[in-house]
Amino acid sequence: MAETSERKELEDLQEDLHAVQELLSRHRLVEGLVRRQSMRNQDLVEQLVQRQHLAELRRKLDGMHPADIAYILEALPLEERLVVWDLVKADRDGEILLEVSDAVRESLIESMDSHELLAATEHLDADEIADLAPDLPEEVLQGVINALPVEEQAALRTAMASKEGTVGAIMDFEEITVREDVTLEVVTRYLRRYEELPDHTDQIFVVDRTRHLRGVLPISKLVVTDLEELVGDAMITEFVTLYPDDKAQDAAKAFERYDLVTAAVVGRDGRLLGRVTIDAVVDFIREHSEAQHLAKAGLRESEDVFASVWDSVKNRWAWLALNLITAFIASRVIDAFEGSIAKLVALAALMPIVAGIGGNAGNQTITMIVRALALGQVDEDQVKKLFLKEAGVAVVNGLLWGGVIGAVAYFLYGSWPLGIVMTAAMTLNLLLAAALGVGIPVLMMRLGRDPALGSSVMITAFTDSGGFLIFLGLATIFLV
Repeated sequence: MAETSERKELEDLQEDLHAVQELLSRHRLVEGLVRRQSMRNQDLVEQLVQRQHLAELRRKLDGMHPADIAYILEALPLEERLVVWDLVKADRDGEILLEVSDAVRESLIESMDSHELLAATEHLDADEIADLAPDLPEEVLQGVINALPVEEQAALRTAMASKEGTVGAIMDFEEITVREDVTLEVVTRYLRRYEELPDHTDQIFVVDRTRHLRGVLPISKLVVTDLEELVGDAMITEFVTLYPDDKAQDAAKAFERYDLVTAAVVGRDGRLLGRVTIDAVVDFIREHSEAQHLAKAGLRESEDVFASVWDSVKNRWAWLALNLITAFIASRVIDAFEGSIAKLVALAALMPIVAGIGGNAGNQTITMIVRALALGQVDEDQVKKLFLKEAGVAVVNGLLWGGVIGAVAYFLYGSWPLGIVMTAAMTLNLLLAAALGVGIPVLMMRLGRDPALGSSVMITAFTDSGGFLIFLGLATIFLV
């Protein structure tokens, strides 16, 4: 579907958001005034007021790109979101549902009946419907499948059967294919029959009668090559291919490494199944990055900012419960050294420094290791080297910054043994942070889990408890 709107910068989107919020505010204000006034034909006046402001809002929405409307919907509370959603043209519902976050999509779908959901999918391709499928009611999904042509039904089932995070889950089926025994002139005439080429068409796939992929014909080569030449002579036979069960993350690396715009997806028998495009890869990278950031904080999924209290609690409770347990352990560590703290009050003031620095250092290490694992730069044989390298960094930083804070402790409290204990505790806690920073993501990977899952929560918990134990333990042995 052609879009007339232009790409907008964040500042322009925020201006549009403020304009929509202003129109909604004026609508509510005037509506409230009319309801409080006792007048003849009050219902008629109220309808006229509603039409005036809502018509202005609808005109504004009609000129916006689906992605920009999605941005506005995500920034509005549920009640206002549904008002705006009702004003969007029905033939754009599907495109907007694809753009909004999963959490906001759920709230929009819940407000729609079966007929509206069926209408929303009419203009979508099979791969796009597959993206919406997990959120659609079963009876609606079945109706959508039945309404598709046979070929698209097969494509939709293929996409739905693919595991999340694989190439099959992000591929589409809008590829152009030709035979190798035709001339480039025939290909050119064939392309002119299209009203518009599928998005990101930079190459044509050359297949035989059984759809086995034989080569690719770049559009750039088609333009500059003699039209009398055969496709088989002009095509390229060395090209990147992907399999449906490949990791989408590996596909993203291939796109980055080889500067791809599209890549063919083939079955193990070599038959062409579809293609992956750069926009799907970019979307995957963004979603994967967001998921990793959420996982580090212990959040299971993206959360609607305006979600209900209960929905937010369900998303956050698990890692908060774990954090509560680890915080309780840290408090028991401190309680075990209550006598030492009572004898040397300076310990109470200094011990948060040891724990805090350890947590920050651990998060630095774990962020680097998670990134390296995501890029495939670390394998099993390199784990020991990483431990040794991070241990060296920890020792240097511990002696350097531990020495600095040790000198500060001596200056404040006039005790050089306290300064030495401070330096030693800092160094040991940084060593602990380094070991955990490497060990936690590697262990999670070996268990088949996301290496980033809860990493920040766990590293902070361990370095807090460990920092208190190391510092107070050393102080009890050498100072008290």
